[in-house]
Amino acid sequence: MNFADRLNKAIKDKKSVVCVGLDPRLNKIPSFIQEKALKKNKKKLKAAAKAILEFNKGIINAVYDLVPVVKPQVAFYEIFGEEGMWAYRETIEYAHKKGLIVIADIKRNDIGSTAEAYADSYLGTVNVFGEEQSVFDADAVTINPYLGWDGIKPFAEKCAEYNKGMFILVKTSNHSSGDLQDLQMADGRTIYEIMGMLVESWGASDIGESGYNPIGAVVGATYPHQAKKLRELMPNSIFLVPGYGAQGGGAQDVKPCFNKDGLGAIVNSSRGIIFAYEKSDKYTEDDYDKAAREAVVAMNKDLEGVR
Repeated sequence: MNFADRLNKAIKDKKSVVCVGLDPRLNKIPSFIQEKALKKNKKKLKAAAKAILEFNKGIINAVYDLVPVVKPQVAFYEIFGEEGMWAYRETIEYAHKKGLIVIADIKRNDIGSTAEAYADSYLGTVNVFGEEQSVFDADAVTINPYLGWDGIKPFAEKCAEYNKGMFILVKTSNHSSGDLQDLQMADGRTIYEIMGMLVESWGASDIGESGYNPIGAVVGATYPHQAKKLRELMPNSIFLVPGYGAQGGGAQDVKPCFNKDGLGAIVNSSRGIIFAYEKSDKYTEDDYDKAAREAVVAMNKDLEGVR
């Protein structure tokens, strides 16, 4: 099934457009999980990885029936080296076991054989002594498009071959995104508008039954005016929308990201969900999973009225 069709089916089945960002910060993981990991593992990097995985499993167990997709940000795993990347792979596998779609938030980009290696690692298979094996086996990835089509093509080919997807940075949620993305060309078009048109064209040949293609765009909730422009330019692209919650974006800010069919976007929240217990008067860290579930329920309700 076309990735966009698969994602939209999951959205309809779960009645949710929420994406849970699995961005585990070790110092925020509940102390009982940290202590357990340290007790069982003498090597601290291994203990960190074990703690991250247990924490992630708790979050996944709490929300898998409420959301269609999770998005582990690789930086929070790479920081712990090979042990952290073990936890990354295990997190993806566990999310799949619970029926979730997984976006590997890697923001990779390069050209030629290097880009092919990235694509094989996260979307395809790798030849290991004559045997094809999947490595991270994510359903989709995030991509930086700065190198142009040369850096996109290897990922697009793997998406077509394995029915996977990708989300290309177009208008990001960070404060300084306008330093480059909002620059205007001589004809008045901005860089983010040009990038949006390119992304729409790159996926135009693979539109699924739901009306969307597997090459989507990252469009921040913190810039609703720009999101409205991009939705007009990109009717067949799914938006991955960061910036909701902790970064300041609200339900009305993400409204322009959706099409009239109520589809076309998934809205990410990371800290606001996985560390919800920190701002809760009801839950302590011992119930971090319950706090996360309650945060998802609230976010689902908040987004109901804008689709």
